[in-house]
Amino acid sequence: MIRFTPARTYLTAAAVALGLAAFSGWCALSWLPAAIPAVLLLASALFVLWLGLHPTVEVTETHLKSGKRLIPWASVRRIDQTGWVAPMVVDLTLVDQGKVRLIYPGETDNANRLLRLIQQRSTQSLINGVPHSQIFGELAKPQAQTKQATPSPRYPLLTEEDEKEVERLYQKLRTAGRLDPEK
Repeated sequence: MIRFTPARTYLTAAAVALGLAAFSGWCALSWLPAAIPAVLLLASALFVLWLGLHPTVEVTETHLKSGKRLIPWASVRRIDQTGWVAPMVVDLTLVDQGKVRLIYPGETDNANRLLRLIQQRSTQSLINGVPHSQIFGELAKPQAQTKQATPSPRYPLLTEEDEKEVERLYQKLRTAGRLDPEK
């Protein structure tokens, strides 16, 4: 199981925006136009706090879990990316034509890793309209089929003279235990 938790920077940003909103509200008591940035900063603080308090996303071999929602990989039929990377926003279409919007407010590297895991494990899905097998290749073939494949051709690396020289040096090394003459 791999867990993806929201980045702590969202909570820090929410606290800073809330502090600036309080300061702008205090300034608005004596100068009314300062109420505009106070309201905007308060709205920003609430939005960023909402992102920072999102549940942890868990990825297992059988399912994806976001909060209390459990989504089996076999039920994902389509994965559509939005333009958002951080926070990552992905729309999942399920077998029953239900749609789930997955929001992950994490670091960019973690968001990219989560997206890659979702795409790799949803083997029966379309990824942005392209079939999974076309992006990641066909599923692994059984071993019986792979043994029947023709072996790749072997190309000589050395000329015959070089092979004889290598064999002569090998025999000399084997008998003497060293190649260089003793001093």
